[in-house]
Amino acid sequence: MTTGKNDYIFRHRHILGIEQLSVEDIFHILSTARSFKEISERPIKKVPTLRGKTIINFFFESSTRTRLSFEIAAKRMSADTFNIAASMSSTTKGETLIDTARNLEAMKPDIIIIRHASSGAPLLLSRHINASIINAGDGAHEHPSQGLLDMMTVIEHKGKIEGLTIAIIGDIAHSRVARSDIIGFTKLGARVRVAGPATFMPSGIEQLGAQVCGSIAEAVDGADVVMALRIQHERLKDPLIPSLREYSAFFGINRALLERAKADVLIMHPGPINRGVELNPDVADGPRSVIMDQVTNGVAVRMALLYLVLGGERNSDG
Repeated sequence: MTTGKNDYIFRHRHILGIEQLSVEDIFHILSTARSFKEISERPIKKVPTLRGKTIINFFFESSTRTRLSFEIAAKRMSADTFNIAASMSSTTKGETLIDTARNLEAMKPDIIIIRHASSGAPLLLSRHINASIINAGDGAHEHPSQGLLDMMTVIEHKGKIEGLTIAIIGDIAHSRVARSDIIGFTKLGARVRVAGPATFMPSGIEQLGAQVCGSIAEAVDGADVVMALRIQHERLKDPLIPSLREYSAFFGINRALLERAKADVLIMHPGPINRGVELNPDVADGPRSVIMDQVTNGVAVRMALLYLVLGGERNSDG
């Protein structure tokens, strides 16, 4: 099946980052995700689309939403899924990542979904094994499925991305979500602003297309979307802020701050939320919050990625 436009066919075997995707790729993934979203609303949430396919979730870092939504996405399309945590793998015995992946490949999975603390780990695997690789987050590099579900959520509520102003607030330096969102939203024509403590602002972030603001008030002023990020404590070797109380006072998002944004501003967060730190509870649970919509859309986006990476459309062409 093609989109009917320029005989477009999705040709990516791996999903390593938003950076690799064209604008046409992104819109096609989101269109496919919208068609799959309806399945999750059915009384019986299962279709035979990926029956006979084997998918491995290989997570070296903790995860709730991403791991579970990939598993739910696979099972809703009737794939066989297996979960492996780093603590359960032979890497704890000194086996290299590549050797572990090659042993997994010898069992003939179709897709390996990997989350790893080292940037570039999914790319490394894609060069050494034949199974398709989907990046579920690598170090502070990218988290492509999160970026895609964020774009899907904004389009659902705003009808577009082009011309919108997106403010991303918090720990930019250590956030793979920030990078995927900056790249994705910029590709689709949005203006992306970032703000946070100077210790959380990486040098050169402007090269991805973001505008660095001197304060969160400047970033939020007239924004259509405000995305809060948690502090990535697990990636910090030394404390980079005096205290969480001080961070909340200067960089926490509250209702008074949001008076500067558009009246219909969307509040987003990739989770998990540290309530009272980056987001006040009344904002996280308020009428402009679409955080739960992000979670719902995560399943649909991951269904689309599994389907497209496995060549579902090409196979349906006969």
